[in-house]
Amino acid sequence: MSDIAIEAGLMNRAMQRVASLWRDLASVVQRSPAASNDFAEEFRECLQARGGEVSARNRAASLAERYRGLDEAGKLDFLRALAGFDSNAAAVTSAIEKLSAAPDAAVRAIALAGLRRALEPPRLKLLTAFAAIPDGVKFLVEMRAELLRLKDDEPPLQALETDLKGLLASWFDLGFLELRAIDWKSPAALLEKLVQYEAVHRIRTWRDLRNRLDSDRRCYAFFHPRMPDEPLIFVEVALERGMAASVQKLLDEKAPLQDAGQADTAVFYSINNCQRGLDGISFGNFLIKRVVELLAAEFPKLKTFCTLSPMPGFRAWLDKSLANKTALLTAEEEAVLTAANGGTALDCARALADRAWLKQEALSRALGPMLIRLGAQYLLKEAPAGRAGRALDPVAHFHLSNGARVERLNWRADVSENGLRQSCGLMVNYLYDPASIENNHEAYVGDGQRAASGGLKRLVKT
Repeated sequence: MSDIAIEAGLMNRAMQRVASLWRDLASVVQRSPAASNDFAEEFRECLQARGGEVSARNRAASLAERYRGLDEAGKLDFLRALAGFDSNAAAVTSAIEKLSAAPDAAVRAIALAGLRRALEPPRLKLLTAFAAIPDGVKFLVEMRAELLRLKDDEPPLQALETDLKGLLASWFDLGFLELRAIDWKSPAALLEKLVQYEAVHRIRTWRDLRNRLDSDRRCYAFFHPRMPDEPLIFVEVALERGMAASVQKLLDEKAPLQDAGQADTAVFYSINNCQRGLDGISFGNFLIKRVVELLAAEFPKLKTFCTLSPMPGFRAWLDKSLANKTALLTAEEEAVLTAANGGTALDCARALADRAWLKQEALSRALGPMLIRLGAQYLLKEAPAGRAGRALDPVAHFHLSNGARVERLNWRADVSENGLRQSCGLMVNYLYDPASIENNHEAYVGDGQRAASGGLKRLVKT
């Protein structure tokens, strides 16, 4: 099964269906040749809503259809024109003056309402018009993905992206989302999307996919009623006895099937955000908490809820620290490395530069304890510049923000090419203890305290 073929098939089917719907709506809109390349004029016509709401909807469908068919330069022109429909500066100034001159509370309230109306840019009405067409919400999510890519080099697009993010955040509030289980009996198109969107541990074959959806596995996703066939975020769970320490073993297609009813641990091993256009609109914390509740109700013997997570920034931090001659290893650790290398001095950077250590048992045993100690330091102490209370690792920040505890580091837990490149093969178990989630969350978000097991805390002190 080719990922490229799956993605192309999905895109073609979706485009054909949506294009057909939009063509039907847009067919009643008559455009003059002069206006055909003037996006601003078409936006004005849409705002004027001549012919009523139905005509406005048809115009929005026409614009959406045209946008989808534009090349990159054409899309940029479209977005620039849309961004140009900003608040009227003169109207805002006038509204501020009326507010400043208001003699009493009643007049001030009226002036405030007028200021709010003046501040609202016309492009918000245009974005809302797009949302009303078939698959319009998905269209706006895709548009924001484009804006996120372009806005840093196009300052006029930044305000448009902010407006669109605000709309999407209100439309994608948790109260509107539906949590669904995905299994092998789910529609084939949805299963294909799991393959397409899985970015943590790529799904290589249908057999691999089926293994992840077997009776000792669970998969849950959030959906929105206006995007019923598109997962927003999904989590894959393994039902195990004890915390998993190796993702290769966890995903082994030849491993015997476990009795889910006897499992005592739910291992969240892959969490994927599916829609780039919803970046910055968080669902992950709600997803994990909801899934914990569902699993606890379905499997009363489950006592432990944890993750098996990557450390995507560890290798970069380690390489940078070693390149800057930071004294990361103790004298004892350096001596252990030298002994494992047959008595010849060997620094950590050179040891990790070659994958040969995977096959050299003595060197692997020597590297393991010191990398686990450094991994603990990275997770529990390191922070971005100027943000001492925040974990440097993005996955650690996500789980700590959600109230998890850094429980255990696992050596040689991911020996894939990606696992070695990102984290020297280390993975981490984050523990979700329902009794401590809220306290851990408050301690991290409020004071920057990172919850961790006693063993990892002792490693960092050492």
